[in-house]
Amino acid sequence: MTHPGEITRRQMLRRLGMTAFVAGPGAGLLSACATGGTGGEPSAAPSITASASSKNPFGVDPKKPLEVVIFGGGYGDAYAKDVHEALYKKEFPGVTVKHDATQQIGTQLRPRFVSGDVPDVLNNSGPESMDLAALAAEGHLADLSVLFDAPSIDDPAKKVRDTVTPAVIDNAKIDGKDLVLNYTVSHRALWYNAKLFASKGWTLPKTWAEFTALGDKAKQEGILLFAYPGLKGPYYQLWNVLYTAAKIGGNQVIIDIDNLVDNAWNAEPMKQAVAAWVDIQAKYGDKAYFGLDHTQTQIKQLQNKLLFYPVGSWIENEMAKDKPDDFEYAIAPLPDVTSADKMPYGAIQVGVGENFVVAAKGKNPQGGLEYLRIMLSKEGARGFTEKTENLTVVNGAADGLDLPAGLRSAAKAQDAAGQNIITDARFEGWYKELFDYGTQQINVVMAGRVTPEKFCADMQKKADQIKKDDAVAKQTRSQ
Repeated sequence: MTHPGEITRRQMLRRLGMTAFVAGPGAGLLSACATGGTGGEPSAAPSITASASSKNPFGVDPKKPLEVVIFGGGYGDAYAKDVHEALYKKEFPGVTVKHDATQQIGTQLRPRFVSGDVPDVLNNSGPESMDLAALAAEGHLADLSVLFDAPSIDDPAKKVRDTVTPAVIDNAKIDGKDLVLNYTVSHRALWYNAKLFASKGWTLPKTWAEFTALGDKAKQEGILLFAYPGLKGPYYQLWNVLYTAAKIGGNQVIIDIDNLVDNAWNAEPMKQAVAAWVDIQAKYGDKAYFGLDHTQTQIKQLQNKLLFYPVGSWIENEMAKDKPDDFEYAIAPLPDVTSADKMPYGAIQVGVGENFVVAAKGKNPQGGLEYLRIMLSKEGARGFTEKTENLTVVNGAADGLDLPAGLRSAAKAQDAAGQNIITDARFEGWYKELFDYGTQQINVVMAGRVTPEKFCADMQKKADQIKKDDAVAKQTRSQ
């Protein structure tokens, strides 16, 4: 019998996406081994060895190998190999660092977490990112409070937590513990080609009427107003709808969704946001894009076949090798959807992202903590920006760098937004089952197969199921 709050092994494996292994040919193997600890053990800080010092605060064994797995997406993995791992090797000469980069985080890592053979550092990102709340519930994530309280490499008189943007600490928590490092600052909005707009004499639309009027102009020239990748990347549009709802009704719309508040998905701003974008898709979109992945869609934009693309500031680096000279990435705030939007024109989403975790049950968790501390040094963060043309959460690390046009545009938009910053949706990491469901359903509603009201009702039904599921640890936020 399972009592309220208990998590059975089958429930946990379901949340980790491993039920196929349990039900299938591997059932015998899994019945013979646990997930590196048979469930329910709270995540804890790795033990600090007796050799700890001010320079080596976690007591890293300088000869112990370290394994790092990186999501090989928009940021690539050169920043890890050439910067962070190189700095780690410099700190511990002769140490072996095993490096792996993959876009199939879940496919490759789930079996390893089940067997207990885990990497020390994991960059958990991309469409196959793992359910961090589920991993935390199994005790797989090292407590990072010791990292945040450790002396900064740049100024040992300061703690690491005092050298990063406060959003890092706010977003680190699962069940009240600091378990996740969000490393990048991203700007998610509508991205466009500034050179195309300049050549056409077009200005950015500030109202929805101006937005659709521009869509009519673009259509006459064979250009789509808007598109998103329906095959790999529909969550870009889910983000876009959520941020639009916050633009209409304020950040409380997203906060209520994150907190599983009753009928949060059925709130009027959410319905208005979905309806507005469904209308745009119907009038100015192309259903062929539902069959394209993110790279194919982004190539279409580089060919000026679509104007606005809902994505984050990593896009510039991701497409750097394909970007023609007549294309210049720039950020466009969401137009006013109604005349009574709670957030003014110019509000944009600025958040922290790109998750990194240390495996509590890895072979070298102390080394994993030190690797993250190196990442959070100015040298480590500056190197990341130079390699990826994206900003990190480390204060002042990019000072003096010659930033690319898109990043300059994002920084300018952030300055113009002031306090009008759209919050990030945290249920993506808290309740991955809900986020994955939304990622599927956004295609359904955007294709016109269900109404916006039905989409919101279905999302609410899913949220209600998760709220009632005692096996799912509940999280809360106040802002």
